[in-house]
Amino acid sequence: MLAVRDLHAYYGKSHILHGVHLSVGKGEIVSLLGRNGVGRSTTIKAIMGQVVSNGSVKFKDRELMGTKTHLIARAGLGYVPENRDIFPTLTVRQNLMLGMKGRKESGRWSMDDMYQLFPRLRERADAPAGVLSGGEQQMLTLCRTLMGDPDLVMIDEPTEGLAPKIVEQVANLFDEIAKRGISILLVEQKLTIALKISQRLYVMGHGEIVFEGTPEDLRANEAVRKEWLEV
Repeated sequence: MLAVRDLHAYYGKSHILHGVHLSVGKGEIVSLLGRNGVGRSTTIKAIMGQVVSNGSVKFKDRELMGTKTHLIARAGLGYVPENRDIFPTLTVRQNLMLGMKGRKESGRWSMDDMYQLFPRLRERADAPAGVLSGGEQQMLTLCRTLMGDPDLVMIDEPTEGLAPKIVEQVANLFDEIAKRGISILLVEQKLTIALKISQRLYVMGHGEIVFEGTPEDLRANEAVRKEWLEV
């Protein structure tokens, strides 16, 4: 589904990513772990064409490097940024409608699907998105991206600052996404969540991939956890 090879990225003269490689299969949940500042978010932004980069990013065997961001999105890649980027003056319903690629709800997800997954969004459907709590805004951002019917969705720190109950809802949503054949590349700080829901994991350090394996592999590798993940 997604194959990234020898990916380098830059902010001005700063060389952030140094030959990153990773892959995500169809319907697979893959987590990208690491401490803050190692390049996890930059990796997703580079895949989406939002930062200066070079290397290879293939999605469904199509090379995307050098492609404009809006065309990457139309190719079937969804992106949920860490800062959520809702439209605060529009209602919840209007925010969800903006996520649709066309005027008709013809994809794998409908407005009713979103409301069933997160009943709180139905309750707040006519409220301005700016008055929602942080957890509700995270739900809205996830659901708005799904309304675009992506084949793979990249999600940056979705559980940051959320209450445990909301975190559980978000984790359940990931399972439902994968069941519908949609792949997930997840940037996550909480190791326990990543280990629970992922089929495979990558660990980043200093702009490079320093570990690749299953949750069982990472649980068994105390050296990697201590050096690259634990505070």
